[in-house]
Amino acid sequence: MNKDVFEGKWKQVRGEIRGWWGKLTDDDLDKVAGQFDVFVGLLQEKYGYSREHAENEIDKQMNEYEAWLKKPKPQAP
Repeated sequence: MNKDVFEGKWKQVRGEIRGWWGKLTDDDLDKVAGQFDVFVGLLQEKYGYSREHAENEIDKQMNEYEAWLKKPKPQAP
C-alpha cells in the first residue's frame, strides 16, 4: 500500500482498525496518527510480525475494506 494513501485514509479506517487488530488501544492509535511506518512498527511490537508481514496484513485489510466500500448496499424496502 502506498504510504500516502494509508495516511490519507487514516481517519476513515481508524475505527475499523480496532476490530482488525484487537490488541491495539486508542492510545496506540493516537500515537500512530496516520503514520504508516509507526503503524507497521506497532503491529510488529504487539503481534510479533516481521516488517514484511505487517505491511502485507495492512495491505490485505485495506484492500478488503476498499472492496467493501465499493460493494452495492441493499436498498431499504
